[in-house]
Amino acid sequence: MTKSPTVRQRRLGRELRRLREQAELTPEAAARPLGWSRSKLNRVENARITVTPSDVANACDLYRADFATKTELIQLCKDAAVRGWWTAYSDVFTGYYIALETEATTIHKWEPILIPGLLQSEEYAYEVIRAARPELTKAQLDRHVSARMTRKINLLGPGAPTLHALVDEAALRRPVGSPGLMARQLSDILQISDWPSITIQVLPAAVGAHSGMEGAFSVLGFGDEDPEVGYTECSSGDVYIEEADHVLRLTLRFERLRGVCLSPEKSAALIAAVRSSHDLP
Repeated sequence: MTKSPTVRQRRLGRELRRLREQAELTPEAAARPLGWSRSKLNRVENARITVTPSDVANACDLYRADFATKTELIQLCKDAAVRGWWTAYSDVFTGYYIALETEATTIHKWEPILIPGLLQSEEYAYEVIRAARPELTKAQLDRHVSARMTRKINLLGPGAPTLHALVDEAALRRPVGSPGLMARQLSDILQISDWPSITIQVLPAAVGAHSGMEGAFSVLGFGDEDPEVGYTECSSGDVYIEEADHVLRLTLRFERLRGVCLSPEKSAALIAAVRSSHDLP
């Protein structure tokens, strides 16, 4: 079973299910001639396991798909099998969030405690990971930081998705690491905030109670063809939110938070002011 279903795998599973339903075949009726169990067919359609191109070809023949559709899905299957950059860090990344994040076209992120990972400098990331994971050896810590920086390069480079990050003012003011580190981190954020694909807004402390107090979350978009996915992280593990109404709730929560955040321009001014306070002895 794959631990990192990509957007392509999810799309392939949905297309195979659509073709099966269009052919008016129940899961049991489809699984039998394919030589699959009912459980395997369900896992294929839900992108829980990978399939081979010959599996896809056989399913397309059974579902009476036309030649163009069959060819497209076989290629989609081959593309889905390509290893992503994140697999080189399988000892660091768990779950399949990074696989989804890498293929996203939009990322909406709320972070109430820390500078979001995609905006972290190397030295800030080092201090945060070291504090959160004191059991790591120096080599393991360096590897975690390397993975985070590679993730940042892939998602903030050419062809990157649009990133809209909402950050609590407390995350800007919390001192991390040695003197001067936070000032440098906030300088990095100010530089990145000028990029056309990035929007950064700060939730001021004066807002008081707000709809994001239950914790950080992300909503990943993949264009018109694929549904959005929500994500939250807690100490007991990752939670992926795929039900449309649940994703909508997260999206509405993001919009409510955005509405009480400072504008990007005023956010930049606040970040600059907080940076100056970190510069003080």
